[in-house]
Amino acid sequence: MFDLAGYGPQILAGTLTTIELSVFSLVVSFLLGLAGATAKLSKNRALRGVATVYTTIIRGVPDLVLMLLIFYSLQIWLNDFTDWLNSLQSRYDMELPLDPLTSGIITLGFIYGAYFTETFRGAFQSVPKGQLEAARAFGMKPALVFRRVLFPQMMRYALPGLGNNWQVILKATALVSIIGLSDVVKAAQSAGEATFRGFYFICIAGAVYLALTMISNGVLMLLERKYAIGVRRATL
Repeated sequence: MFDLAGYGPQILAGTLTTIELSVFSLVVSFLLGLAGATAKLSKNRALRGVATVYTTIIRGVPDLVLMLLIFYSLQIWLNDFTDWLNSLQSRYDMELPLDPLTSGIITLGFIYGAYFTETFRGAFQSVPKGQLEAARAFGMKPALVFRRVLFPQMMRYALPGLGNNWQVILKATALVSIIGLSDVVKAAQSAGEATFRGFYFICIAGAVYLALTMISNGVLMLLERKYAIGVRRATL
């Protein structure tokens, strides 16, 4: 039943690649989102300008177009960089290959970092300023204030948006097959073309994404409970 006409191992390998791509893209998006939100809330006008341009462009251009632009830009910049290195050390033939998985992680992370930026910005602004002032009055350093006061409360406000962004990233991994990554969609397409059962294997790919989404919903519910500890009791 699970042999899938001999293409079960390829579908499984593609599923694992999709999970790996999603998780690492989430990490990149998360870090870029924190940096972007910090820049947007900064008193430095230049930082605010750069963050605003970043989020405006990324959210205003379709993901597929951005993916192709960023992917080919990475290739061009990497080729130029290796050419420059070779010109400095002409005796060595230096190559820095950029595999499809790394390209996909960078591309998705850069795109959805803009959405995470807005999510974090709203969450930061939702944390009562009085608690931050109280923490600083107790002599806490900025890093300690962020770790013990700001971040836990910010995550409570950000989790609904983060969960939505994660679901979008998970489904957006299907687009990365156009740059040559052997994810679950690519594996399903190859199996469908080889067996002339394209509809069947695309349904398999859809079922895989649905299963990953359901698992993600369970994890998000656990995280919401964790960051809501004490809050619900206080409102009873």
